[in-house]
This record gives sequence, C-alpha cells and structure tokens, in this order.
Amino acid sequence: MPSTFLKPTRVVNLGLGLLLREQTISQLLWRLGLSDFVGASGDTVSIRVPAYATARQRALRSGAARVKDQIHERKVDVTLDLDIYKDIGITDEQLTLDIADFGAQVLQPVMQGVALSIEDEAAATIAGTTFHNILTHSIATADAYDTLIDARVRLNNAFVPNSGRFVLAGSDFAADALRSERLVDASRAGDSGALRDATIGRVAGFDIIESMVIPANRAYALHRTAFAMVQAAPAVPAGAPWGATQEFAGNAVRTVRVFDPDLVEDRLVVDSWVGVSPVTDAGHFTAAANAGGRWVPVADPAVPITGQTPADLNDLARMVRGVQINVTA
Repeated sequence: MPSTFLKPTRVVNLGLGLLLREQTISQLLWRLGLSDFVGASGDTVSIRVPAYATARQRALRSGAARVKDQIHERKVDVTLDLDIYKDIGITDEQLTLDIADFGAQVLQPVMQGVALSIEDEAAATIAGTTFHNILTHSIATADAYDTLIDARVRLNNAFVPNSGRFVLAGSDFAADALRSERLVDASRAGDSGALRDATIGRVAGFDIIESMVIPANRAYALHRTAFAMVQAAPAVPAGAPWGATQEFAGNAVRTVRVFDPDLVEDRLVVDSWVGVSPVTDAGHFTAAANAGGRWVPVADPAVPITGQTPADLNDLARMVRGVQINVTA
C-alpha cells in the first residue's frame, strides 16, 4: 500500500503532534562511540573492568617474608548487532502534488520511528536482564520513598557510585511515587525544578524518571554504567546523490535519498546502528544480599569461591549495578 499524504489545501496548517512517548532511556545509559568498533573483530569491543586487589599486612621488624600477588583485569563485551531502519517510497505524484513540506511530512515521522525503536531496544535489554537484587513494592502497603531507600541500600552495599544513579519508573510506580508526600517533600528540597518533563524529581540520590516503555508494574534503580550502549550512524554511500548523518532525539541517524528507476520514484532510507549490553561484575557477597551482605569483587577469576551457602557467598558474574523493583497492587 502506498504512503498517504493529505492535500495541503484541505488541512488546517497547524502542527498537532502525534501522541508519542518521550524518549529517555537511551540518553541515560553509558554510551560508546562508533570509532571504538572500527576494525573490531565480530563488531564487538571489550570494556575494561579494573582489577580488584586487597593489600596484605606484616608486623614491622618481624622479618616476615613478603608475599607476591597478581592482579587480574576482566572485560565486558558489547556488540554492535542491530540495524534499525525505515525505507519509504515516494512517487512522482506524491512529491509533486501532495507533499508541501518534505521535512515535516516525511523525514520527521521516519526519523521519529527509528528513534522510538532505539528506545524499545534499550528497554527490552533492561527488562530481559536478570538482576541479582530484586525488591517488591506493594502499592497498598508500602511507601515509594521507603522502597527507594531499600534500593539505595542495596546499591550502597555493592559499592555502586552515588553519582549517576537514576530510577526508570513504569507508570504504576511513578503514580505511587507522585502520591507519596514524603517523596514529594524530599524532591522539593532539591533542585528538581530545572529537570526534564519526564523527571518526577530527585530523592534518595536518584533522579526518578517515568518511562512509558518500561512495563507499568516495574521500576529499575540503576547506575548509568549498568548498561553499555553503542549507537551510531553508518557512513553515507559514495554513490548516493544525497545523504547526511545527523543527531535526532540524541541519537545518530543516517538519511539517504536515492531515485529508483525501476519504480520511477524516490526512496528515503534512514538507518541507525545499535547495540546494548548489561554490565555484570564478578564477585560474591559477605552474606545474603537481602540480609545486608556487602559486595566483594573477585580477586582471581581462575580461583573463584564456590560451594558456599547461601549462593550469594560464591563468586559469580552478577548484575549488581542496578535493582529491579516489582510493583504489586
């Protein structure tokens, strides 16, 4: 079915916006650049995670021998593996008789669709990740402020940096947060007046951001390094008569316009490349995480701690840079 454009003479020239969700997630994650992937095997790069080392002690004047240790860096892989695109055919008749503003009627909606798909991919990766720390928030019995404090404690016990923390809130948690007098009062005490429209406020060290693409009954308390995202525009082909790379809604997008002689029509091609990966850390807790256990990174991956009870005491790769919050009625 061909594209449909309303005749300009029959439409009031008023920019009534479509009911589109705000795009927030892709702007919050740890971003990598395309240059990092040039020449990378399998379109994959490895993010270096610093080694963890503990110091030894010996008494002065004891003559005790010093012990030589090693340190072990590790990595997290991110793969550029998805081409998000939109191709539109535009006939001579549409171009000549129907389209009054190519940018507003064609280019803007197409690029908007690509940007929304990038947001969907980031949200799907977050929702599909297994979090080690999972909290349950009951709307009937719990205050959103208390749940955020619990999430803060879990991140603190994993030694996640305070700077860069935020909460992605589905609509149920966001609504309950707005009803919490304690949360609203705490937010007023901060500098949230200048924050984006999607941001409910800042409390307990988190920017609380409502996301329309996160499931309504979920929220995620995250650090910006919990997920790594590469997002880039492919190069404009040398043979294209017109093409450009530009930023749209914070994302890099390539647009190319060519003529298809077989169909005798223009073709608008829009692309954006994306890859999103969770960042896990290897280590164990000093006790069960839900009982206040503290995170200890693995010192030597070749000699992990195993066979302990509870399982939190064993060395494993876990998502500890974020907390999943399940919302119940």
